[in-house]
Amino acid sequence: MEETEKGKSALINNAKPKIEEEEEQQLVKVWSWGAGTDGQLGTGRLHDELSPQLLNLSSLSSVSMLACGGAHVLALTSPSSVSGGKVFSWGRGNSGQLGHGEMVDALYPKPVTFFDVHGYTITHISAGWNHSGFVSDSGCLFTCGDGTFGQLGHGDYRSHSSPVKVSSFVNKNVHQIACGMRHSLVLLKDCLGNQVYGFGSGKRGQLGVSKDRIRSVSLPQVTIGLDGIEIVGISANGDRSTALSAEGHLYTWGRGFNSTSDVNCPQSLPSSLSFSQAALGWNHALVLTGDGEVLMLGGSHHGMLSDPERVSSTRPLSGDASRCKKLS
Repeated sequence: MEETEKGKSALINNAKPKIEEEEEQQLVKVWSWGAGTDGQLGTGRLHDELSPQLLNLSSLSSVSMLACGGAHVLALTSPSSVSGGKVFSWGRGNSGQLGHGEMVDALYPKPVTFFDVHGYTITHISAGWNHSGFVSDSGCLFTCGDGTFGQLGHGDYRSHSSPVKVSSFVNKNVHQIACGMRHSLVLLKDCLGNQVYGFGSGKRGQLGVSKDRIRSVSLPQVTIGLDGIEIVGISANGDRSTALSAEGHLYTWGRGFNSTSDVNCPQSLPSSLSFSQAALGWNHALVLTGDGEVLMLGGSHHGMLSDPERVSSTRPLSGDASRCKKLS
């Protein structure tokens, strides 16, 4: 499940497989709920939904990944499907974040035709507050949407309504992009040194490119403090950033959790636990341990975001996390 910064959620369910011509085809169903006044739920209605709404759309039948932004959604189809590597988007589009070549909203999932026209197959997507990022199977990076803070990485502060290739990575192999509120992170593949880059707003230290506070950068710069560390995943949301190492260590930087001080450079979370996944929310982060347990950083003033009956006695993790039972 992906969760947006401000109360929008989307869920992918892999239903029971259907056998067709002796080949197993996996049926995918997508639900959405939460804030919907910009069309970000994909229901065709401009109002909020308090319960999950099934989106009966053939275009989403092979979706393998969803990315929820401030008020827009990106969907990526499974590489193994007939329409593999295709991107759909819907919701708020007033900054060009939908990638449709115009700055208008979309109430239903609409294909981002730019990649089809230019022959690119997309393998990774990310949605920020008002911008979007896409990675192709050839390691190219594309961005579109709001560029006011340099978060598109094109060396200027312009916005774009169609995806534009980030020239700084033309001769590099991009693996992932993570879009925050006004900044972006990029993870390179097969590159132990200088693996992570940041660009956009840096006023809370979320770029990690300098020990000093910087306002913004419009071209990708190397995130410092990760030398010699193999990073396998990155995450960005609001004014925060995280990186997960192959050894299971979690690094955080940017806006502090629970009113703690901002951090300008990546710092490893002191813990004896090994982490396998991390996801950032607006005011909290969820981390998954190698033993299948979920812990939360920050967000205590909004509650645990889970069934209180299923929460074990809390055990602080570096003063910032509360331990929950394994989610099943």
